[in-house]
Amino acid sequence: MVATIWLVVSGLLLVVLYIRVNDAKLGRIAPEAAAFSPKRWAPEEVRHAADELASSSASLLNGQLPPKTGRRYIITGGAGFLGGWMVLHLLQRGEDPRRIRVLDIRRPIRQDLLEGAATEVDFIQVDVSDAKAIQAALDKPWPPSQSDVPGEPEPEITVFHTAATIRFFERHPSLLHLSEKVNLRGTQNVLDAARRVGASLFISTSSGSISVHSNRFFLWPWEKEPKYFTQVVNDDDTIVPKQHEDFFSNYAVSKWSAERVVRAADKTPSGKSVLRTGCIRPGNGIYGPGGDLLVGMYLVKKTNPTWIPNILQSFIYVENCSLAHLCYEARLIDLQKGGRNPDIGGQAFCVADAGPPATYGDVYNALTQLSNGACVFPRLSCSTMLALAHLVEGYDLLRHLLVRSPLAVLAKVMPRLSGDIIFLQPSMFALTLIHLVFDDSRARSPPEKGGLGYDGKITTLEGVCKVALEHQKGDGKGWERVVAGHKEEGHGFGLARAEKGVEEVIEKVANGVGVDPKKVLSS
Repeated sequence: MVATIWLVVSGLLLVVLYIRVNDAKLGRIAPEAAAFSPKRWAPEEVRHAADELASSSASLLNGQLPPKTGRRYIITGGAGFLGGWMVLHLLQRGEDPRRIRVLDIRRPIRQDLLEGAATEVDFIQVDVSDAKAIQAALDKPWPPSQSDVPGEPEPEITVFHTAATIRFFERHPSLLHLSEKVNLRGTQNVLDAARRVGASLFISTSSGSISVHSNRFFLWPWEKEPKYFTQVVNDDDTIVPKQHEDFFSNYAVSKWSAERVVRAADKTPSGKSVLRTGCIRPGNGIYGPGGDLLVGMYLVKKTNPTWIPNILQSFIYVENCSLAHLCYEARLIDLQKGGRNPDIGGQAFCVADAGPPATYGDVYNALTQLSNGACVFPRLSCSTMLALAHLVEGYDLLRHLLVRSPLAVLAKVMPRLSGDIIFLQPSMFALTLIHLVFDDSRARSPPEKGGLGYDGKITTLEGVCKVALEHQKGDGKGWERVVAGHKEEGHGFGLARAEKGVEEVIEKVANGVGVDPKKVLSS
């Protein structure tokens, strides 16, 4: 009996020791990553940036957008976060709102899309996975506009395709169809419909995460770090994983497939003209005012358990991302007009914020400072959370497989995972537990050198401060409405929601044993 107790105690001690050692390995900034961003944000830098932006307008890109074109615009996902900003940027530069059409699965709930010129934008509620509905939406006659000139040809059409389902958390091939329904087939539907109505430009939002390689994070004692602990991502297609299991998740697989479809459509017939296409690969985590589910959600939640404070990644402020799409459009229009710059049609460009990448800890500390301590980030064990993530994945996958098997009756005794805990799966770690640096130098190159001429000047420090300031102006109510409108599994960057899921579990356990959950999270 004594020997058994000693064995159990020894085993538990070894597990605790392993967790501590593994956490230390995963929790450090790798020297290769630190070289890209050796300095952390100082409190005085954060305060200075916030003070500089305190009186800024809602948009930080006033006067910096490509000029008005007078074209017609179709924006899928235009009632949401990135797509909504693209609508605002088009209006900001003087495009006629009656020449803008938004296709989205839900109606806009952002205040800035419900006032001013945005109210004149045509909105059609439609699911991009429904080919007939998409075709009908694009076939719909355009309303008369003050910009119309009698006797002149109808304006050409640009399609910005931003709609996507963001299921970061799944990696098993049997679940791939859940991502492909919108991301691949939906893209094909929009592309086919665009060609039938004679669109001449098609710019699609891809993802920089398609180049991220999966990792093993439970390390052997002799291993110093995961194989792909620091990854530098650029536009080179040769670094994209070749096998399904090498992608970080099904989301990346589906977005890579969709990107290839869009790029292959370049220079194909479209109505009576030719279609030019291209893709933008945003940095990891698009954030900004307007209801982002990363930085903005942190401010809404206030208490955000985390295990990645030292992870360094390249983020992208939403206006920088929108600008990149508009720059690509401008380059393709120039080519259509006979410009002599290198032809960049059918390509993909990575884009990120200006300046060095930041750590999640930089973001956490800035938000805590700017919220006067209201927004906090209790630290949890990374290895423990990873083990929990494997359990969540195992349960969810087993239930999915049972539902589609002859033993489907057994799935009835397995309740579907509810809440944000579904986001806590190993695929999330494969994306967020690595140092991920984006090289967007090709996009920033001038057009004469084959670049987009992209000049997104907003740094991550400025972007985070802007989110905090806009949140304070609205007392957070705007974000709460937007987050409430995106509860489905496939909407929004999953990290903040995975962390929220952990918080929910801790709260339920703590409440069940009569302990204050806030004390548990702060311990």
